[in-house]
Amino acid sequence: MTIESRKPRFNHVAMSVPSDLLDERGRADLVRFYGEVFGFKELPTETVDRKKLVLSAYTYEQFVFLIADDTPMRCPRLDHFGMSVATEAELDEMLARAKAFRERDERVNIVDRSVTDHGMLAITSFYVGYLLPMMVEIQWWDFKN
Repeated sequence: MTIESRKPRFNHVAMSVPSDLLDERGRADLVRFYGEVFGFKELPTETVDRKKLVLSAYTYEQFVFLIADDTPMRCPRLDHFGMSVATEAELDEMLARAKAFRERDERVNIVDRSVTDHGMLAITSFYVGYLLPMMVEIQWWDFKN
C-alpha cells in the first residue's frame, strides 16, 4: 500500500466556551446558526452535554471544536478565523443568510462586506459572529487579468 504525500493544511479551529453555551439550548442555537448560514453540521457522536460540540465544516477533516472551560476564551470583536469561497455570489448568499438570521436573532453580529483592492487582486469579505468568542470572515479573491 502506497501512502500519497501531501502538504499539511489547516483542518480545525478550537475555542473554549462557557459550559452553559453547550447545554441543549445553546447547542441547538449554535447548530441552527452555523448550519443555516455556512452549512456546518454537528458531529453528534462527538457531542457531550455541557462539555463539547464539534461542527463539521464541509468534510470530517475540517471542523470547529468547542470545549467547555471554567475560564473560556475571550477576544476582541474582530478576532476571527477565515474561510474563502469560489465566487462572489457564494459570498453574497452567505451574507444574505446571516442577515436573515439576524432578523430573527439580534445576537448575530455582522461587519458588512467590503473590498480591499491590491491592484492585481481584490478581496471582498464580511465578518459574522454568533455566540462564539471568534467571528468568521468570509473572503472571495478576485484575481485580475
